[in-house]
Order: sequence, then structure tokens, then C-alpha cells
Amino acid sequence: MIVEPITLSIKEELIEQIEIETVFTIPNTNISIDESTVVSWIIMAVITLFAIILTRNLKVEGKISRRQLLLETCVEKMQKFFHGIMGKDGDAYIPWLMSTAIFIGASNMVGLFGFKPPTKSLQVTAAMALTSIVLVQVAGIRKKRVGGYLKSFAKPSAVMLPINVLEIIIKPLSLCMRLFGNVIGAFIIMELIKCISVFKVGVSLAFSFYFDLFDGFLQAYIFVFLTSLYIQEAVE
Repeated sequence: MIVEPITLSIKEELIEQIEIETVFTIPNTNISIDESTVVSWIIMAVITLFAIILTRNLKVEGKISRRQLLLETCVEKMQKFFHGIMGKDGDAYIPWLMSTAIFIGASNMVGLFGFKPPTKSLQVTAAMALTSIVLVQVAGIRKKRVGGYLKSFAKPSAVMLPINVLEIIIKPLSLCMRLFGNVIGAFIIMELIKCISVFKVGVSLAFSFYFDLFDGFLQAYIFVFLTSLYIQEAVE
């Protein structure tokens, strides 16, 4: 008799937390803006503001500040990481990959501040996966030209043509579902822990640091790592 209302309350709270609510509708249109889009705008605005602040008064010569030293060290480490995967041919795509990693990491981390992560919305992860695969195809066309790019679908033999064409759909789908599944799974586990834990504050804080920080940045790493692998395959 006691278990049923508790179970129902947990179920209702989970459904409420997972649902993406509409924040506002643009006047005189049927276009609605949901909370995942609004939170994404906030994240992009904060990242842009930090980028402007951190890149002010950078020097090419003379003594540099600790801030510039830290920035140059981080950029150099990331360049070495991507060079190890894509080689020098991938230099043009490193800024996009680094920006994507920062955005995904920040999106997964906003749960610490009481926001719903936008990456738990399928439309956000699908859009990111789609732009990622478009970038991969553009990289292949830039490197091989249109003729060489089209011929690459018949390699190593013409028998592989259907499979290689199907990969264009499979790759963004796998990127999308992997990111969405991991984020939504972690989010559901966190909400269950908050509902059933006696020591809600301590336990929730410990698991938040794992799912929102460690797992969040891990998902960002996996996303850009796979994208860079796809780019390397496209330009080799």
C-alpha cells in the first residue's frame, strides 16, 4: 500500500524531468522554442563571452601572460591530439572539433547548475551529428575533388558501393544515438538516485560530479574522436 504512491511519484518526476518543454512561441507563427534550444543559446553566449575575455590583448612577441600561456598550452595539446589521428591534412578542421568538444562538455555540465542538458534532446544530438557528417563529406570532396570523392565509394571494389553509400546514413545515426543514449541514461540514473536516496545531498553531489563532469567530458571526447576518425578516412 505504501510502495505504490512512492513508485508513481518517482515515475511522474522522471517523466517531468525527461520531457522537453516549450519556453515560448514566436508571435504570428507556429514556431515554438523549447528549453533545450534556449539552454543551448545560453551556453553559446557564455562560451563566446569567455572566448572574448580570454583572447583579449594576446601577444606575438615579448613576455606573455599566464592566461595566454595556458591558452597556448591547451591549443597545442589539442593540436597534437588531432594530428595523431588526422595528420596535417586535418588542420583546417581542428577549430571546429575543439569548439564542438567545448560545447558538448559544457552542455553536459549544465546539470550542475540546475539546467536540463540540451544534449538529452534528440534534436540537438541529431543536429550535431548531421553537421559533423556534412563536414566529413566536405573534407573528402576538398581533398579528392568531386570525381575522386565519388569514385571512393566503389573502393576497394564495386561490390562495396551499397555499403559505402549506406555509411553516410549510419555514421551520423551512430554519433547521434550514442551521445543521446549516454546522456539520457546518465540523466535518468541521476534522477532515480535523487528520488530514492536517503542522503540526497551528499549522494547526489558525488554522482553529479561523475555524470556531469567526468562522463560529460568523456562523451565530448568520444564524439570528436569519432568525427576526427571519419575525417581521416575521408581525406586519406
